[in-house]
Amino acid sequence: MNEAKIRSVVESFLLPYLEKNGFELYDIEYVKEGGSRFLRIFVDKEGGIDVEECTAISEFASARLDELDPIPEAYFLEVSSPGAERPLKTRAHVEKAVGKLVYVKTCEPVDGFKEFEGVLEKFDGDVMTVSVGRKRHEIPYAKVAFARLAIAF
Repeated sequence: MNEAKIRSVVESFLLPYLEKNGFELYDIEYVKEGGSRFLRIFVDKEGGIDVEECTAISEFASARLDELDPIPEAYFLEVSSPGAERPLKTRAHVEKAVGKLVYVKTCEPVDGFKEFEGVLEKFDGDVMTVSVGRKRHEIPYAKVAFARLAIAF
């Protein structure tokens, strides 16, 4: 089964559980690393998520996955927070990051640069406006190779 189908199956049973308990599904990955497969579920909530909450979600997901058995091969299940420097993989993730410090890498230069770290001032769905110092950069979303939240030191 491919990643999209696995995502769909996991979302179908996990979303109602998460919403009922005040959590947000941030992302699902089904990847092969080395010789092993990993099903990673990233969950968050206002104020952050703790280890006990991740454990409860993991136990729920594991029981449902055992019942449904959508993945024929052996895999490791991991449930965690997306982290402080979480990747911004979707437009919805980028929208939630407005007003926060971000790191953006583009696939081709914008304003002569391919890397930006600054405050995401706005996002209209097509263009990310990032302020780096006193300079504003209008970064077309189509040119973004990678984006994540950044931590200020």
